[in-house]
Amino acid sequence: MDHVVSADGTRIAYERSGSGTPLILIGGALCDRGSTRPLAQALEPDFTVVSYDRRGRGDSGNTSPYAVAREVEDLAALITALGGTAAVYGHSSGAGLLVEAAAAGLPISKAVLHEPPYSPDDPEAQRQSDESAVVVERLIADGQNLNAVTEFLQMTGMPKDAAEEWVASYGLAALAPTILHDFAVMDSSPGGVVPVDKLARVTQPALALCGSFSPPFMVDAARLVAKALPNGQYVVLEGHHHVVPPELLAPVLRDFLSPR
Repeated sequence: MDHVVSADGTRIAYERSGSGTPLILIGGALCDRGSTRPLAQALEPDFTVVSYDRRGRGDSGNTSPYAVAREVEDLAALITALGGTAAVYGHSSGAGLLVEAAAAGLPISKAVLHEPPYSPDDPEAQRQSDESAVVVERLIADGQNLNAVTEFLQMTGMPKDAAEEWVASYGLAALAPTILHDFAVMDSSPGGVVPVDKLARVTQPALALCGSFSPPFMVDAARLVAKALPNGQYVVLEGHHHVVPPELLAPVLRDFLSPR
């Protein structure tokens, strides 16, 4: 494990493996660097792969107050450590963070946006999402981390029984407070909808991915993201959900990210 120091002095923990073109993996909500490690291992024969703990997770610091811009600076510090440019893959809210970073002008060579969970442009759907988010925030404030994670997973479309089983199996309580970071990332666009204006500034080659069995709002978001990207592609992973096994996802990334 290594560290970089972000612009505000926060230490960001990361792991580096493999050789070749630098590639940074950004996990989504309730993920630390261990969550992206299997994908890193699948890609390391072809890339220098970095998995990292976003601030507030794992071995990284968590300087207050939180701001999305600080997470963009964390990514900038990692890119600098890799030589000044890197390809970046972001999953779920990690893809939302990647949009913020690329639109801000970070030296990202190629971007893969895997199901950024932007909200539908539907007032009723947004109202329901906002109400659920308030419940999650209150549970976190009350120290009810496991209940907060369960509520959050249901927000993403997971049935209650499956959410409770997931929480019990993976010990996610420690990461619960960082759900608020992910809310902030996805709310960087008013209403949490697809940020067409920001995507217009993501001019590098970019790939929007979604699984055909994922929640419809995520499939729709990925399609709209691809449409808004100046140099974007859209790929549907047939038969897959929000989380794709690394041995199946890695060839898709390798095909897009490898130098041509």
